[in-house]
Amino acid sequence: MSVKPPTNVVIIVLDDVGFSDLGCYGSEIATPAMDSLAAQGVRYNNFHVTAMCSPTRASLLTGRNPHSVGVGIIAEWANGMPGYDGRIHASAGTLAEILRGEGYHTLAVGKWHLAGTEEYGAAGPFANWPLGKGFNRWYGFHGALADQYHPELYIDNHPIHFDAKPGYHLTEDLVDQSIGMVRDHQVSGGERPFFLYLALGACHWPHHAPKEFLERYRGHYDQGWDAIRQARIQRQIEMGVLPADTQLAERNPGVQPWTQVQADDDLVNLSTRLQEAYAAFLEHTDAHLGRLLNELKILGLEQDTAILLMSDNGASPEGGPTGAINLRKHMVYEKDDPKQAIQHLDKIGSDRAYNHYSTGWAQVSNTPLKWYKKQTHGGGVRAPLIVKWPGLVPAANAVRPQFHDVIDIMPTLLANLGIQAPATIAGIAQQPIHGMDMSPSFASDRLELRRKRQYFELLGDRAIWEDGWKAICHHTKGDDPDREPWELYHLDTDFSETCDLAEAQPERLERMKAIWLAEATAHQVLPLDDREWDRAADRIRRHSRAKHVFYPGMSRVDRLMAPDVTGRSFSIKAEIIKDEPLHGVILAWGSRFGGLSFFIQDGHVVLQYVFSQDESHVLRLPDVLPTGPVVMMANFARNSDQSVDLTLTATGLTPATLRISRTWPTHGMTAGLSCGADRGHPVTDAYERPYTFGGGTLRRVAVEVSDHILPLDLDPSHLLALED
Repeated sequence: MSVKPPTNVVIIVLDDVGFSDLGCYGSEIATPAMDSLAAQGVRYNNFHVTAMCSPTRASLLTGRNPHSVGVGIIAEWANGMPGYDGRIHASAGTLAEILRGEGYHTLAVGKWHLAGTEEYGAAGPFANWPLGKGFNRWYGFHGALADQYHPELYIDNHPIHFDAKPGYHLTEDLVDQSIGMVRDHQVSGGERPFFLYLALGACHWPHHAPKEFLERYRGHYDQGWDAIRQARIQRQIEMGVLPADTQLAERNPGVQPWTQVQADDDLVNLSTRLQEAYAAFLEHTDAHLGRLLNELKILGLEQDTAILLMSDNGASPEGGPTGAINLRKHMVYEKDDPKQAIQHLDKIGSDRAYNHYSTGWAQVSNTPLKWYKKQTHGGGVRAPLIVKWPGLVPAANAVRPQFHDVIDIMPTLLANLGIQAPATIAGIAQQPIHGMDMSPSFASDRLELRRKRQYFELLGDRAIWEDGWKAICHHTKGDDPDREPWELYHLDTDFSETCDLAEAQPERLERMKAIWLAEATAHQVLPLDDREWDRAADRIRRHSRAKHVFYPGMSRVDRLMAPDVTGRSFSIKAEIIKDEPLHGVILAWGSRFGGLSFFIQDGHVVLQYVFSQDESHVLRLPDVLPTGPVVMMANFARNSDQSVDLTLTATGLTPATLRISRTWPTHGMTAGLSCGADRGHPVTDAYERPYTFGGGTLRRVAVEVSDHILPLDLDPSHLLALED
């Protein structure tokens, strides 16, 4: 008698993809590979996540509520409170830890975003990296905002130098790595099953896609967001994704009627081109996921593999009303001016842009819902979920209406793989699992086959769902949360939260508010904290040092571990032994969207400071460095108006000065730091990356940070002692 092979598990997590963005959820965007999964399994229209990525991932991997495991917010915004530590507590063992203990080969590819930002360095600690959380292998990136053309990548427990070749795209790379890991498993894994966790950077901004995909969507969105929303909801109702009586939520505050946008041709051109890039990005992602699905067929694994595909939260509003070419500047420093951005129209989607669509298109992604990522209305917390599990899920192309939450994924897998969650892992007693087995809904649409209650919170936005009812408090940053109004909806009859019953049923509302408070107390949600990037700045400041020393050939330093120069004076000091004409990068930090490069070109010392794609400053010393030991310095003296006076000097040379009116805070830089070469995203086009240092010996580079103007010290005598 033949024995059925053990079930392999593949979980695919999309990033910032809204409820309606997949073709099988009503979109006009071509997603045939993902649609094929739905055709062979079930889609959920009432599946819920948290309103931001890290908490969703923590809940997915642990089966527990995010605050209870320490991840109530993304790692950058952790505040040290038990519910907001930014990393999974050891008492919440992950799915990978459990499956590895049962003999699975566990593989992680892509985004992690579950380690403290101060842990991203080459020396660790590694307890909160994927290999410390149960995975045998990892190829991917920490944090968010992955540049699809020039990502900051890691393999297992170390960062790697990565100089992307022409035509490179991160999504293609991540799928290549996934296929390679599965092939390796098939060659040497014996009878063991595997668990592949593929967490893509797509479709988080920047929205990057190859030219051929961008061109497929030219003109597709000229009719505007109002018409596209109407078309999507009609398709959703026809498909059975939505109940027939579903109402289209009103435009969110700040979203103009498209007829008003049409009065400005530049804004129309910018807006539609930004949305075209998003659509192209998603279709490109689907094409490469199709390669992975086809590989499973080729390897004979299709019938022995459970596949789950989901998004981590609703569509992002971070592009604001107009969208942006350089979103890091747009979010952190100043809004993009559409009149200026339109000059870069043809760069959208390429490595020359860091683009994001406007909020009008974000609401299209969330059709028919209101609000967005970071908020607990449906637009933030309803997400697509597709489950294909041969032999367990009927190949029915069915839609399931039961309310379920991301915490239900792990217990569903364990229950149907025949695995008991351990009481202890590595000697540590485990928290109760909060999720439930959702597999009864695989073959039935009966509403009673659903979880009964779920709380939500993110950045002070709060909600509680119970038996088809949902109470929501939409929080405004800085307002007193105890004085803010709550809304009440009966979601069993009001899918898109359009009929507020708070005034009609005050007693029910008060009861549900009390339930939310009890759940929040039980799961470490309190105290509420609505700070965002200011929390990141605080975190960087807490871990800052007065002096950093870097060496050529070192691993890249992640952008969130770079020196904290926010609002401060700082100097870059390089110690060199010149043997022959020098060339190459001394220190590169950031990217062409915001950063600096200290380098030597044609024998001349150069400092280029990039504020944006439209604003860059170059200072060059006219004389050539002498042979022998030399010290080079770039000194940034901070002024009271936050401008800096840059002084560039070197041993034996006449200094040069330049005033830079605007500089980046540390957390605004868009890429990491490298010494002796420009690794990763290029900072400047003045040289061909990586432009490795040569012509002598680069001993070290020191970055010193101070609240006072730093002195110039160009004495090279200690270098002579080192040479002796």
